[in-house]
Amino acid sequence: QVQLVESGGGLVQAGGSLRLSCAASGSVFSIVSMAWYRQPPGKQRSWVAIIPRGGIANYEDSVKGRFTISWDNAKNSVYLQMNSLKPEDTAVYYCYAQDKRPTPPRFVDNWGQGTQVTVSS
Repeated sequence: QVQLVESGGGLVQAGGSLRLSCAASGSVFSIVSMAWYRQPPGKQRSWVAIIPRGGIANYEDSVKGRFTISWDNAKNSVYLQMNSLKPEDTAVYYCYAQDKRPTPPRFVDNWGQGTQVTVSS
């Protein structure tokens, strides 16, 4: 019902910046929150940032003060501005959207395909 396409990944040097984009389509008005997750090589996927619709963003401790998540409703897109990047930020970054379905009442997880971010030292 919701399709997500990430873009903006690439190779950047430590201390640099990168801006990830996630374009949502489909039942976009049913989305109640959007988030970013990441999966470093050889590790499990973990949460990075989340922003509820009309709400306040929250961040994983290691990215606080460096990353900013934003939601542009007009463009149906969510962004992750990443500053002061570190080698440990290297991962595949995934866009996530949770949408609310009325019948039966439930929440549905939606995932993008992922975009690679590599931070060199």
